[in-house]
Amino acid sequence: MTVSQDSLLALRDVRVKFPVKTDWLGRPRGYAHALNGIDLQVRRGETLGIVGESGCGKSTLAQLLMGLVKPSDGEVDWVYESARERHRHVQIVFQDPQSSLDPRLPIWKIITEPLFALGDKGEMRTIAAKVAAQVGIRAEYLDRYPHQFSGGQRQRIAIARALASNPSILVLDEPTSALDISVQAQILNLLAELQNRLGLTYILISHNVSVVRHMADRVAVMYLGQIVELGCAEQVLEQPKHPYTQLLLEAVPKLGVALDDAYVSAPTELPGNRVLPDGCFFLDRCPRRTKGCERPQRLTGGMSQQVRCHLEHP
Repeated sequence: MTVSQDSLLALRDVRVKFPVKTDWLGRPRGYAHALNGIDLQVRRGETLGIVGESGCGKSTLAQLLMGLVKPSDGEVDWVYESARERHRHVQIVFQDPQSSLDPRLPIWKIITEPLFALGDKGEMRTIAAKVAAQVGIRAEYLDRYPHQFSGGQRQRIAIARALASNPSILVLDEPTSALDISVQAQILNLLAELQNRLGLTYILISHNVSVVRHMADRVAVMYLGQIVELGCAEQVLEQPKHPYTQLLLEAVPKLGVALDDAYVSAPTELPGNRVLPDGCFFLDRCPRRTKGCERPQRLTGGMSQQVRCHLEHP
């Protein structure tokens, strides 16, 4: 598999499983199947939103892209040739800035942590001041510690740390969920500004459909370790075709609609991933299930919208 000219990475039939039980010799007796056949390309300069409920595999996908988890099967093809180059060009912004920043280090050392890890040599404090200015942190604050900043400022520091190695891709793992509503908007606007100025590619992982709608160019909807719908953000979020995407969007609170009146089309509990279904993974929860759903489903469709459902593409 090769990466297309306008893409930075491509995943083909990627699977990740973790042993959950071992026998007395330490041999696996069971597995948790976290990713179950991911096909995906990430294009230069885009924001790709990854949505789905807790346990669907979003965090495992983020760890895979960061090199923290290796695929059990399938192919991951990067435009970057070496692991060192990938580590420089792919950085992450975590969900909770309070727990992701070392409380024992001053801000300038936190910001330049990726450079120390890569073995770079240079005037780290000068680099820290330059990157801090890009996210709105003043140079005179560089000797302060994380507890001396607000939640929004800490997330700006986390973004500065991610930018220090001059990356091409930022993995944004729920980057605003730990912040107040008013601060969320400031961080989202900052991320949009940085993307336009620096030509960054974002992989935005979130359960917040509103944030994804605001930021994403394309959206991948995940269910039980699979992508069940993929395409242009406007089409996927405004005209969803897969029953799970429809269920996910129905669960988003709407102004003027009481929660008790919300239409719930299926049970809301995500099934376990120890034993995977033989056919469609969404079969037991799907209100449209019919003959043919017992067969494995493929992600098919056009460039603007693909769906893992035989009812959409008989």
